[in-house]
Amino acid sequence: MGNSLIKEAPRQSVGSGKIWTRDFILICLSNFFVFLGFQMTLPTLPLFVEKLGGNDQLIGVVVGIFTFSALLIRPSAGHALESKGRRFVFLTGLGIFVFSVGSFGFVKSLLFLFIMRIIQGLGWGYSTTASGTIATDLIPADKRGEGMGYYGLSGNIALAFGPSLGLALVGVISYTHLFLICAVLGLLALLLSSKIRYKQVEAKAAPQVKKWDFYEKSALPPSLLLFFITVTFGGIASFLPLFTAQRGIEGIQWYFLLYAAALMLTRTFAGKLYDSRGHQAVFIPGTILILISMFLLSWLPNSTILYIAAVLYGLGFGTVQPALQAWSVKGSPPNRRGMANATFFSFFDLGVGIGAMAFGQIGHLFGYSSIYMVAAFSVLCSIILYFFILMKSNVRKPA
Repeated sequence: MGNSLIKEAPRQSVGSGKIWTRDFILICLSNFFVFLGFQMTLPTLPLFVEKLGGNDQLIGVVVGIFTFSALLIRPSAGHALESKGRRFVFLTGLGIFVFSVGSFGFVKSLLFLFIMRIIQGLGWGYSTTASGTIATDLIPADKRGEGMGYYGLSGNIALAFGPSLGLALVGVISYTHLFLICAVLGLLALLLSSKIRYKQVEAKAAPQVKKWDFYEKSALPPSLLLFFITVTFGGIASFLPLFTAQRGIEGIQWYFLLYAAALMLTRTFAGKLYDSRGHQAVFIPGTILILISMFLLSWLPNSTILYIAAVLYGLGFGTVQPALQAWSVKGSPPNRRGMANATFFSFFDLGVGIGAMAFGQIGHLFGYSSIYMVAAFSVLCSIILYFFILMKSNVRKPA
């Protein structure tokens, strides 16, 4: 494979024993800007679909199709990371993201928006699979939980400002200008990522792609757990702004700010707790907090309960997600980290996509409140599955 295509650093430059290297800072900054552009569209796209004449069902489809297209491309991204290199996959994904988000500003029909959301999902699947793999390359193995927590913090900071900033801007500028701003943020991420010294990938050492090699087996248990949890995110991202408006409850901007602040708080201890005590110390407490949050959102009598639900959801999700990601990479061979991350994010996408589409139907038929009761049941399924995985792993251990 040509060196002009994959300009990657020598292997010894990766993983120097400390987390905060030059390249790790660059991947965190790049992740921050692309997530900021993405998060600004998260609560505003449902409003944009509504402006174009769409109902709850169409909102669910437009939100969900994005995650399904990302899901379909992730196995290809995982293979490309090991064959074509981290740089090629990451920059390609970011370029597609910039193009697609910028095109939203010129959308005049739901059909065109639907098509561009599919394209955006392809770019998102490539870029996020690559960025997570790049981060794991750069973090020392014995600090992976802590390092992934810090890496995730870059996206959480974007989450703290993105949704609220998007909602604030859409009140004073047009959707066209909003989406162009989001595209510029993605472009900034692309420029920063071009300066990273990537892990070297040798063409002769690239793995042969098997016909049905769509996932990394060792990453399946944590990825399945994540699926049932991210179903809840599909209901929050797609319908919570509409639900609060229907109830006449103000402060949806504060929901996203408080959620992100709680998420950031967990990054200061959850990763270290995982490194020292394993996923048993973080999974059950985190999922119980998410479960309580879903019950509160289903009830939702006022802004105070909305804010409490935001904090609980942020604490819970911020505790569970980085631990599950570190778990999914831990059991995979070094040359399968790309596929392990692809598997992990595929189940993330699948949960959000199924949640958005299913909740669009549930909200239309039974009302928004029922969305969060069903989401609570999904979290309960994750807890039950976790105990099943633990029992199965204990049975396999030698006496």
